[in-house]
Amino acid sequence: MKRFTVAAVQMAAKPNDVRANIEKAVAWLERAVKEHAAELIVFPETITTGFSPGMSAEELWDLVDFVPGGTTEDIGRAARKHGVHVVWPTYSRGPERGVVYNTSVLIGPDGEIIGTYHKTHPFPTERLEGGGWCTPGTGAEVFETELGKIGMIICYDGDFPELVRLLAVKGAEIVTRPSALLRSYDIWYITNCARAYDNHVYLVGVNAIGPDAGGNYYFGHSMIVSPIAQRLAQARGTEEIIAAELDPEPLKYLTFGAKSPMIFDHLEDRNLGVYREILREAQSPFEPARRISYQKTPLEED
Repeated sequence: MKRFTVAAVQMAAKPNDVRANIEKAVAWLERAVKEHAAELIVFPETITTGFSPGMSAEELWDLVDFVPGGTTEDIGRAARKHGVHVVWPTYSRGPERGVVYNTSVLIGPDGEIIGTYHKTHPFPTERLEGGGWCTPGTGAEVFETELGKIGMIICYDGDFPELVRLLAVKGAEIVTRPSALLRSYDIWYITNCARAYDNHVYLVGVNAIGPDAGGNYYFGHSMIVSPIAQRLAQARGTEEIIAAELDPEPLKYLTFGAKSPMIFDHLEDRNLGVYREILREAQSPFEPARRISYQKTPLEED
């Protein structure tokens, strides 16, 4: 990867007002370029609507659009105008009405879409099979850009070490995590730092701020974390932009502020034989207050 500046745009969405949110995001993108000379700009989860839509999957499908489409055109033009990469999170239409994906779109400096990721671990109440509105994605790829190799996850995905490990094994140098996280700051901080440190990747966690249509209120505190778990930047609980310059050689020293040499590599040092049984269904031995009963969707039954 090259040395470059990444910006996390922590802006509040106007619940379910897609046009207003896109226009606001374009203005904030321009601020990120002007104030920070950012080359990669990342927005919070489902920024075109807010996270909880307060409507059915069919109604949400009608409200949003396909990718590429109406929810990506203007931000693509802005990316091209300023010559920047953008991670643009939005709900997007699936192949039939009622199939909605929680999507992260990587847009290049020419305004074209480099890659798309559909959230593979929707939160239990978000999942269509659990009575929510979102259909899970089925894959996670790493995308080569002139900045570096970028992998994308979304919010609850960050609770699953295997997913970021997969992206790291595929070569990711930067992992973006747009979020609308409602759990504690401690969980947000720990999972961002752990996923970065576990896999020696930069983690750009951009959390939502403000209300959504479901009556939730998000606390922000977006952060940019280095591959040795140093917070390079952190936002407050308000609308603002944070930015950091990413060093292309972040593993030379064991800890920040010291010259102690790094002599290990978490990917190379894995004992692969230990993990043979990991890919099987399981449940925690501790019972949650309530388990969501997941129902098969028509697409799954096919």
